Amino acid sequence: QLPFVESGGGLVQPGGSLTLSCETSGFTTKYYGVGWFRQAPGKERERVSCIAWDDGGTEYADSVMGRFTVSRDNAKNTVDLQMNSLKPEDAAVYYCNRNPPHQDYWGQGTQVTVSS
Repeated sequence: QLPFVESGGGLVQPGGSLTLSCETSGFTTKYYGVGWFRQAPGKERERVSCIAWDDGGTEYADSVMGRFTVSRDNAKNTVDLQMNSLKPEDAAVYYCNRNPPHQDYWGQGTQVTVSS
């Protein structure tokens, strides 16, 4: 079982919204938070947000601050990323992983396309 499974990507117009979901039932340790990362073609993978597993503290990259919101549901073992006011530069494959990420935990990701 993969530790992290992403879903919810798709095609959205600029200014639109999407909610990505990360299934974390395969991730058992409580010593790491969960991060959302993205990789656009020709660019390095970057972390866009993370949430701590103990106190729920959140962090965001400057590029998404005020537009993205990360949340968790411990009962459902999910971590969601609500993305609003999407821009063409937000287009990428989005991944979730523990934070800091583990090389062996990268999944298939979910594609987000922002285009009119």
